[in-house]
Amino acid sequence: VGSTVKVILAILTAYALVFVRFPFKNVIFVVILVALMVPPQVSILPNYILIAGIGGKNTLWGIILPGLGTAFGTFLLRQHFMTLPGSILEAAEIDGAGHWRRLWQVVVPVSGPSIATVALVTVVSEWNDYIWPLIITDRPETMTLPVGLTLLQNSEGNGAGWGILMAGAMLVIVPILLVFAALQRYIVAGLTQGSVTG
Repeated sequence: VGSTVKVILAILTAYALVFVRFPFKNVIFVVILVALMVPPQVSILPNYILIAGIGGKNTLWGIILPGLGTAFGTFLLRQHFMTLPGSILEAAEIDGAGHWRRLWQVVVPVSGPSIATVALVTVVSEWNDYIWPLIITDRPETMTLPVGLTLLQNSEGNGAGWGILMAGAMLVIVPILLVFAALQRYIVAGLTQGSVTG
């Protein structure tokens, strides 16, 4: 859920930064670039104080909410949207399409490889996120799989539970492999998009 919302927010933000006229657009983009340079560990304490203060401890939304903004995804999609030919959007505008229709019927369909790349990076980072879920949850029923695997390792620490640990590791790895297999052809298409064949 969190990954889907992050990708949608990145698409909307990148579209606005490229195709919508509003004041301080460049300033906002610089803030996004600064956010890319700041390590995520810096925001752990303020996020914990905020989320715990509004009752988000041991909840799924408490795990998801602090990471909803993705500076990397927004930056990557903005750079891609800037390479799109303006004539396509102008034709859609002449046909009476507003921003919403232009985004979902013109920009998104031709940006499949870039969106797939952002989706893959987002899903992998969300799925493998360890520090934040470890801090904000202490109940087994709300723990993510990587954190739950650590709990399992601690409970099976006598060395007799290696089979259970390996099964748990497979549960963590297989969904990411399936996501990569589903998105691989889009990513390969994105990598070869600018190649010149002779």
